[in-house]
Amino acid sequence: MYHQPVLLEESIEGLNIDPAGIYVDVTYGGGGHSKKILEKLGEGRLIAFDQDMETQDNLLDDSRLIFIRHNFRYMKNFVKYLGYQRVDGILADLGVSSHHLDSPERGFSFRFEAPLDMRMDQKSVPTASMVLNEYHPSRLRYILREYGELRRAGAIVDAIVQYREQQSIEYTGQLVELLKSHTPEKYRNKFLAKIFQALRIEVNREVENLKYFLSQSNEMLKKGGRLAVISYHSIEDRVVKHFMKTGNFSGEPVKDFYGNVEAPFRLINKKVITPGYRELQGNKRARSAKLRIAEKI
Repeated sequence: MYHQPVLLEESIEGLNIDPAGIYVDVTYGGGGHSKKILEKLGEGRLIAFDQDMETQDNLLDDSRLIFIRHNFRYMKNFVKYLGYQRVDGILADLGVSSHHLDSPERGFSFRFEAPLDMRMDQKSVPTASMVLNEYHPSRLRYILREYGELRRAGAIVDAIVQYREQQSIEYTGQLVELLKSHTPEKYRNKFLAKIFQALRIEVNREVENLKYFLSQSNEMLKKGGRLAVISYHSIEDRVVKHFMKTGNFSGEPVKDFYGNVEAPFRLINKKVITPGYRELQGNKRARSAKLRIAEKI
């Protein structure tokens, strides 16, 4: 399976699908969420985005599906080009797919010896290797602190810089080996997961693209339209939470002249939705998933 869709029923129910509506799935992946949306549609349309070339092998044979192989940061441009000024619902399942993690040659996982790539769009730059070998130490420290949430980012970067002065860091095994002395063995997998997460976020500009996408969703949704976003780590979830609650990324509410809070959305689930016991038993990778749903006011 390319990717097992997470929080499938909850996210599709949250979209409150109109059979005649126009919907956007900005993270097509294996097509699991898109398939469920199409099952709910009648004469409506689904516009799906994904930047990974390999997703085209999973395209559903359905005339109501319009697939666009681009990053979702370009959602507004393409949707308007297709002739739709507003849409009824938008779904995003963020993060890395099971396919990416289980494909050694893509370099997303420290479980395999592979080139340090981590690009979701194989035509983009930089690769993870380029980040490690070419970035200024101060930028590397920022990436590890902000995207990996690592406290000892300075010492880790010192080790990386010392190593790259002798030889280029090209493979996952090299990175794992040079970082061995920086964490006890029993915490090593969790530590490495944070390192790889930080590099992946930087390589794919995930936080920047997420903010672009969310800002566009406010403009593109009809009144009463729904936005459903599944995130997998606190960095993404914080961005989504702030945006849905306040319409901005600082989380600070904006008030009008009379002191009334101006918010573009109504929260559908004030408490974040997480996978239940049954789903976790069948898909352990769903354990960190958080679903937030909001309706355009």
